Amino acid sequence: MSILTVEHLSHGFGDRAIFEDVSFRLLKGEKIALIGANGEGKSTFMNIITGKLQPDEGKIEWAKNVKAGYLDQHAVLQKGMTIGSVLRSAFDSLYDMEAEMNAMYEKMGEADEDEMNRLLEETGTIQDLLTMHDFYMIDAKVEEVARALGLLERGLDQDVTALSGGQRTKVLLAKLLLEKPDILLLDEPTNYLDQEHIVWLTRYLQDYENAFILISHDVPFLNSVVNIIYHMDNRSLDRYVGDYDKFREVYEMKKSQLEAAYNRQQQEIADLKDFVARNKARVATRNMAMSRQKKLDNMDLIELAEEKPKPEFNFKTARTPSRILFETEDLVIGYDEPLSRPMKLTMERGEKLVVRGANGIGKTTLLKSLLGLIPALSGSVETGDFLEIGYFEQETPQNIETTCLEEIWQEFPSYNQAEVRAALAKCGLTTKHIESRVRVLSGGEQAKVRLCKLMNRDSNLLVLDEPTNHLDVDAKDELKRALKEYRGSVLMVCHEPEFYNDVATRVLDLSEWTTKVV
Repeated sequence: MSILTVEHLSHGFGDRAIFEDVSFRLLKGEKIALIGANGEGKSTFMNIITGKLQPDEGKIEWAKNVKAGYLDQHAVLQKGMTIGSVLRSAFDSLYDMEAEMNAMYEKMGEADEDEMNRLLEETGTIQDLLTMHDFYMIDAKVEEVARALGLLERGLDQDVTALSGGQRTKVLLAKLLLEKPDILLLDEPTNYLDQEHIVWLTRYLQDYENAFILISHDVPFLNSVVNIIYHMDNRSLDRYVGDYDKFREVYEMKKSQLEAAYNRQQQEIADLKDFVARNKARVATRNMAMSRQKKLDNMDLIELAEEKPKPEFNFKTARTPSRILFETEDLVIGYDEPLSRPMKLTMERGEKLVVRGANGIGKTTLLKSLLGLIPALSGSVETGDFLEIGYFEQETPQNIETTCLEEIWQEFPSYNQAEVRAALAKCGLTTKHIESRVRVLSGGEQAKVRLCKLMNRDSNLLVLDEPTNHLDVDAKDELKRALKEYRGSVLMVCHEPEFYNDVATRVLDLSEWTTKVV
């Protein structure tokens, strides 16, 4: 039985088509991954099937009484919300029922006998529903899930805007699990999550009894949890049975077969055209030439999909810096309260140092403290001579209004328009992306704009905060190659061992210095 059916879906933004006549179905027990290059429309598809966005054409039909829960990578948590209030909002429908019941109790003081009987019956039904859904155990359930995801020690009254990106993701995930939906819809759930909680989420999804739809570029994670792949490419959606590795095998084989058929057909077309050109003027062979021309006219042409521009990341190297890039003496990082014990760290020229550790223990704070973007609570940071630093931030500011073109031009005012376009194209962005506002791009496309800035500036130390978040598989592979070949030094926060193991000369686990319980 189909839980979700999508038929003849078409959608676009302006003159940019995202889907054309796409169909999709979700069956009971299917663990589906939506995959595709950055900007192919995976998050847009999720927004359409959840009703947040209306398609230009097509039909979306959910089975009756199915409750879907959506973990949205772009969900906004506003100042004033606490961890506890967000988690308890999973039970808003029950709180609404309680409010409705209390309103009925207030009416009872003025009700006649018939009205009283009706109100008693309705409040009794609501009371039974609240009891059945464990309404009076909400606080205990919130505490249980918060503890499992490592949120409890932060305190349920902690303002969500004070949390790290990984902790915010865990808050949204915890809320989703408390809602207990029939179907999970997860948009890049492993972004910002530390390795420990990726392992926890992997086990949870492996044991999950219902179906789910998952967007991710994390290949080991996908191979562990999915059994169906839907590939978004060139405005179409194709279904493959198996995990990601099986998809790659079948996809490459189909691609090779199509290319071989295309080449055979092109050769046949060339031969037919040549025969027609040589024989149409001769009386003796005119009929044969006309027959060949008719075959040409009626031929179903094989078309190859337009090749996506693949990114080429190459980082320019500045002059050689001093041997010691930075050295800390009893450095304590944090904002209102310390996130670390006093740290003594040294990084030398040529090192490629990866910082890892659980969410919220101060990885981003450490980078910003070393760069002087935020003051240390105590201790000192000594930086080396002749440092030229390229800094990649975890996210693009949400209020950004510039186009990609303007964003690079502001950074490099001496470039002409052709040079700006060429720089962005090297990062895998098309003309339509280049002329779009940065904030309407996908997370991966925004990351490529930020990488473009780094590539076009001389540096001898790259400081990268979770650079793989949102990047598609091709872009991640290319970034890994570029970092391995980079002649400068690298200081990087990353939660993907399969990405950094081939790059790092040293891995620093920040858990050794944290003041937090991990």
